[in-house]
Amino acid sequence: MKAFFSLKSTIRTLFVAVMALATASCGFHLRGNYMLPDDIAKLSLTSFDQYGQLTRQVESQFKLHGIESVPPSSKVPNLHLISESLGERTLSLYQNSRAAEYELTYVVSYNIVVPEKGSQSYTTRVNRTFLDNPLTALAKSVERDMIEQEMRQQASRQIMRQLARLTAVFNKLEEEELEAMLEDDGNGSYDSTVTTEALEDTQAGNALFADETSSSN
Repeated sequence: MKAFFSLKSTIRTLFVAVMALATASCGFHLRGNYMLPDDIAKLSLTSFDQYGQLTRQVESQFKLHGIESVPPSSKVPNLHLISESLGERTLSLYQNSRAAEYELTYVVSYNIVVPEKGSQSYTTRVNRTFLDNPLTALAKSVERDMIEQEMRQQASRQIMRQLARLTAVFNKLEEEELEAMLEDDGNGSYDSTVTTEALEDTQAGNALFADETSSSN
């Protein structure tokens, strides 16, 4: 029985090792909680507000997931934070018609550029509800600040998840471009035929032609 469990443990270990090697060979490595492509092991970060809270949150995610932040360059991938916005809408009212509950919507637009592969633009949206209690104005202000900060954290994590899907996105684009090129070539208006003749066949043909010439003379 002990030998059986030992064999089972060995098989499990080998399976994990094979999966790890397969993942590594595909250009992915586990960084933090995400399997991020090696293309973004080094990444530059530019932002509409280089010292803003969102930028600091994304920089923290870089450190958490083992991404080396480097200065912008045409040779390294770039993550550019384009803009952020925070909106709200009323969900419910008190009896005096004062807003009682809000829905907060935080939106981040950003662009990812990978040299020799292309660029993609994305929008991340985070929604949260917020109760407005007029009797606790100070506590309400502090709570809202905490909620906004949590929304920025969640948006930065969503950006990392999108980075984890980046290689698959660009591979799909390359496949679509290749298919389009093949379709264009297939719709061409010309035909080309190449015939290759062996040397022995050429010599035999020449000899036959010589015999026919001699007979006619």
